[in-house]
Amino acid sequence: MKTLAKSLFAISAAVIALAACQKDSTTTPGSEIGPLNLPESPYDYSSLNLPTHLSTNALLGPGQNAAADNDNMPASNPITNEGATLGRVLFYDKKLSANGTVACASCHKQDKAFGDDLVLSDGFDGGKTRRHSMTLVNARFYDRGRFFWDERAATLEEQVLMPFQDEVEMGMTLEQIVATVKAQSYYPSLFQDAFGNAEINSDRIAKALAQFVRSISSVNSRYDEGRKLVDNPGQDFPNFSTSENNGKRLFLLPPPQGGGGCIGCHSTKAFINPDNGPTNNGLDAASTTDLGVYEAIKNPVFIGSFKVPSLKSIALSAPYMHDGRFATLEEVIEHYNSGIQAHPNLGGALKDQNGNPIRLNWTAQQKTDVVNFLKTLTDETISTDVRFSSPFR
Repeated sequence: MKTLAKSLFAISAAVIALAACQKDSTTTPGSEIGPLNLPESPYDYSSLNLPTHLSTNALLGPGQNAAADNDNMPASNPITNEGATLGRVLFYDKKLSANGTVACASCHKQDKAFGDDLVLSDGFDGGKTRRHSMTLVNARFYDRGRFFWDERAATLEEQVLMPFQDEVEMGMTLEQIVATVKAQSYYPSLFQDAFGNAEINSDRIAKALAQFVRSISSVNSRYDEGRKLVDNPGQDFPNFSTSENNGKRLFLLPPPQGGGGCIGCHSTKAFINPDNGPTNNGLDAASTTDLGVYEAIKNPVFIGSFKVPSLKSIALSAPYMHDGRFATLEEVIEHYNSGIQAHPNLGGALKDQNGNPIRLNWTAQQKTDVVNFLKTLTDETISTDVRFSSPFR
């Protein structure tokens, strides 16, 4: 009997040990899953607590409304903690490229405001992307809902699948993406938690990635902290230097009053252009090799026009413009000060009363002030928050 008892004990111990090993390799989000290191409970992505200045509007003029009024999150795909967790894993997974060398995060780097410090990003096989990688910060607050510089994607859910299928960027097909995700042992439990069952398909991949991208919303810059301390954005912010407040004033005021009218194209407190949409900002006098939004929306008024990105954390996302031509903020400001070209579709905010490109004629100090103001838009929490970092060990 003692021998039998010992044998049963040994078998029981072996079963318990086997179960423990199986748990380590198949657990749901909340512990280590294969190559992943996820928290015991999913991080909070869904409860974005918008400060008052993002949920209400204090600015006058066309295109000025609350950032929250421009939320493009569809009712069919609300952000959930589990869905964004899955999206985070997909965003950083290099297996989802043809040779396992690049992920979404390769061209959208957390410490670069989810943009790229390269002028043109590197694809999976060493090729270069056609355009500079746009920052993903505040993608949620663009009411038009269209994505890419040329707005060829009608929704974020559509956009997130396109880089996978680009022959330069990631070199996959949708079928290959789904098959690759299915082949990884760590995905079934993540899909189970996000969608209620472990079914894996391209629609769910798109929804999870879109949830993660929309969660990258900026509410914690020095600008946000200062705005909470005053009644309206025109007042001096107590936490700003004299130069920063002067730069803010120049940013807000229209050219006839000595300002740059920058708020006209970077409107709302998300500093994006949700109402007016894409614009031509006078980089060139004519469009030849890159026709911008016209390539996707065949209307001549869009020739040479491009989507306007958010300015939040702009100091981290150099170089600038759709082709990455400007290496510094100083170069950007000088373009708007003295370099705007008379493109046929030049945005109205960049023309003077005679229809010519504006010339601001700012002093060196004024240009420095505006650069200093733009640096107050940096949201360090986004660039360091573990919720947005790689979950791969």
